[in-house]
Amino acid sequence: MMNIIDRRLNPSGKSLPNRQRFIRLAKATIREAVVRSIKDRALGDVGSKEVVDIPVKRIAEPRLRHSAEGGDRDQVLPGNKEFVRGDTLPKPKSGRGEKGSQASPDGEGEDSFRFTISAEEYLDVLFEELELPDLAKAQLKDTSVVRYRRAGHSPTGSPSNLNLLRTMRKSLARRISLRRPKSDDFARLEAEIAELEAMSERTPEEDEKLGALWLEREKKEARSRRIAYIDPVDLRFNRFEATPQPSAQAVMFCLMDVSGSMTEDMKDLAKRFFLLLHLFLTRQYEHVDIVFIRHTSEAKEVDEETFFRSAETGGTVVSTALAEMRRIVDERYPVDDWNIYAAQASDGDNYSSDSQTCIELLTTQILPICQYFAYVEVYDRRQAEIFLSSLNVSELWKDYQSVAVDRPNFAMKRVFSKADVFPVFHQLFAKARNAAA
Repeated sequence: MMNIIDRRLNPSGKSLPNRQRFIRLAKATIREAVVRSIKDRALGDVGSKEVVDIPVKRIAEPRLRHSAEGGDRDQVLPGNKEFVRGDTLPKPKSGRGEKGSQASPDGEGEDSFRFTISAEEYLDVLFEELELPDLAKAQLKDTSVVRYRRAGHSPTGSPSNLNLLRTMRKSLARRISLRRPKSDDFARLEAEIAELEAMSERTPEEDEKLGALWLEREKKEARSRRIAYIDPVDLRFNRFEATPQPSAQAVMFCLMDVSGSMTEDMKDLAKRFFLLLHLFLTRQYEHVDIVFIRHTSEAKEVDEETFFRSAETGGTVVSTALAEMRRIVDERYPVDDWNIYAAQASDGDNYSSDSQTCIELLTTQILPICQYFAYVEVYDRRQAEIFLSSLNVSELWKDYQSVAVDRPNFAMKRVFSKADVFPVFHQLFAKARNAAA
């Protein structure tokens, strides 16, 4: 008889199904904690694990209980020496309790429940409601990229793909058709043999019957050994077929202003936004190219490390980043085959004579080929009070507003503090927003 036992351990020795069930129940609280953590984390820790505090009342299972108000109830109060049946109890003068913050000499309660979600669970919660809008152009980027789909069952395969239900069904059908003795048959024979052997004296007929039972047991044992409980012909494995699937090709251009007008606070906000975008794209999509472009008075394509770490600074000419993006598209990303996206972060300062160039590049060359263009304007803490009003905006914001009219693939948001980064990111890439657009 073959016994198959799965001894694989759950992650960190914990019950994964129970953990996932708990996370589903406490999803709203976890999401709130994850969003709060974004503003306090260092740039390099955005994708790490998180400790979450959940109030006990948020995880308590619902139960039926008697209402504290209304209804008739009979109670026996131990130690009662003042009241008899029918008396009216006086209402406490303080109602539900005295106001104030004085300490109490007694009483009990419960602390909030604290546990740690892994980096994978953290990112799942962070990006579960986000997507790139309008992934329309599908091409086979690489023929080696395949998807595996269920394709029935096979008599051979990997042990990890063994289908226990199918295997046992085949085994049962074979044992029935070949009439393999059952355990009940052996139990019946053993009982009859034991009964006859227990007799002190047996008749010749009983001796003959006992011999026949012994012979029948030997035949059944021999037949049971010849016909295995599970035979290799019974094994059935789940079969998966490799099928090439169209993969939506997309490229995201990240344009960041690193000019002298961008303070360290502004650069930190911009980097946080782009770090979230980078994590989102690399985690949620298999085939998304990310192109990093930094610009001062000149723009150039850089690698990821330079984009986030370099301390380069200088003047400000925004149109150079747009022109560099268009050049790279012409060289490497055919418009007919690629879904093109762009995200730009700036403080809104720009060389005055460059405004018209930016408008022309956006309207004639960038937006017509883009599925989506998101512009994020960042502000220093000292500027937040001045620019918080919608009436006080930068010149670049005004220029982009004139372009954004009647263009659903162009979105603009402002970020004033670390607490605004994720809400703005969520608004720009939320599935609900994309569906409405």
